[in-house]
Amino acid sequence: MRETPKSDMPGNTGKPAAAPTQAGARQDRLKAALKANMGRRKAQARARTGDVPDEKNKG
Repeated sequence: MRETPKSDMPGNTGKPAAAPTQAGARQDRLKAALKANMGRRKAQARARTGDVPDEKNKG
């Protein structure tokens, strides 16, 4: 069986460690944007159906 060098492995681009940090920051931004978008869409859906949250159903 032949041993493959690490540089030939998929996903190993040989870039410096700063790349995952940038990717992580991008993921964080995307996650925050998705959460905000979902909040807006849910608010729009509630407004369309006329549902108004009352104190009993809160939380």
